[in-house]
Amino acid sequence: MDPVQEQYELLPYPARDPADEDRRLIVGSPSELVEVDHFLFRGGRDWSQPFRALVAGGGTGDGLILLAQRLRDAGCPARIVYLDLSRAAREVAEARAARRGLSDMIRFETGDIARAPELAAEEGGAFDYVDCCGVLHHLPDPEAGLTALARALAPEGGMGLMLYAPYGRTGVYPLQEAFAQLLGQDPPAEKLRLARAALGALPPTNWFLRNEHLRDHETGDTGFYDLLLHGRDRPYDVPALLALLEAAGLAPVSFVEPARYDPRHYLPEGEEFAARVARLSEPERWALAERLAGNMRAHVLYVAPRERAEARVARPAPDMTPHLNALRADALAREIHKRGRLRVNFSGVRIELPIPREAAPIAARLDGRLTLGRVAQALGLDWLAFGQRYAPLHRALTSANLLRLSRGLK
Repeated sequence: MDPVQEQYELLPYPARDPADEDRRLIVGSPSELVEVDHFLFRGGRDWSQPFRALVAGGGTGDGLILLAQRLRDAGCPARIVYLDLSRAAREVAEARAARRGLSDMIRFETGDIARAPELAAEEGGAFDYVDCCGVLHHLPDPEAGLTALARALAPEGGMGLMLYAPYGRTGVYPLQEAFAQLLGQDPPAEKLRLARAALGALPPTNWFLRNEHLRDHETGDTGFYDLLLHGRDRPYDVPALLALLEAAGLAPVSFVEPARYDPRHYLPEGEEFAARVARLSEPERWALAERLAGNMRAHVLYVAPRERAEARVARPAPDMTPHLNALRADALAREIHKRGRLRVNFSGVRIELPIPREAAPIAARLDGRLTLGRVAQALGLDWLAFGQRYAPLHRALTSANLLRLSRGLK
């Protein structure tokens, strides 16, 4: 059996209890529906129309359940295909879907993501959306896997991807290689026992111990094995990620947190550095930011077919509804009024995003129900005057994925 398949049959990842669906919904990026609309459909998709999605390498179902629940809540006549090579992981995902009453909209399949074009044909057409998180970096041939997904994608559709990045996982790969050298022939349970013992004896100079951003090994056997004993695992820096997309005929639409990929946040202020950054191409700036930040454990982004990847992200308009992400409108307004800026923490890197204090009354009305046009009316502003006050607020919040726009989702 393939070592990756064997691992996930023994330890389905991430570890989840279906009974927990009664008390919480795990949210995140990508595949939050309003985020998908914002980044891939210009915020304007008609969610009363049929929607076909593929969750490729769905594991125990976090992305699947989030997407299915949001589509159900939106009243969208959706069809989702779940695909994973692990039967054990599939059983957990199926149980979670059943617990929420979502099974009727999901087709569960066990197999390789190379089956994506075949599944699209069986479903009657290409997929509008593909979720592929934490999968490509475990494949024997990531390029072939991503190309198969691209072949199953509708021309106007898009994907949400997550791939591991190298610098924020400093220390992981030498330790993986060391454990493979020492324990490669041992049964999984013995690997876990001995690896834990070895980890506890490492000197403080070991780079893994010095990396404060790594915590999966502390969550239990499943997280420990996935992080440090994985049978196939490679990271992608920005240039390697872009080359992978290019080979599959895809291009980035946006990273979900664009501010993290702006090197100016990691350099001294002033023209001396700003001029040097300005001379770089956008991909060069992304790569520079990753090298300077040093803490990116993964790249999370939306992509689309190369020839149709531009102009996908929603733009402000009177009929757009703004949705805050992980922020309360009243708290946001108070922070802007008090400081004229918003402090954001990106895994230990603290960034301040300037927002004029005059935007505070706008922020206070971003309740997820009012359109931007209605907010302008409430403030007694015409659209032009409102747009001038709203623009810096929009730029700051969207750069940190703290605001998304949608016409049809409330």
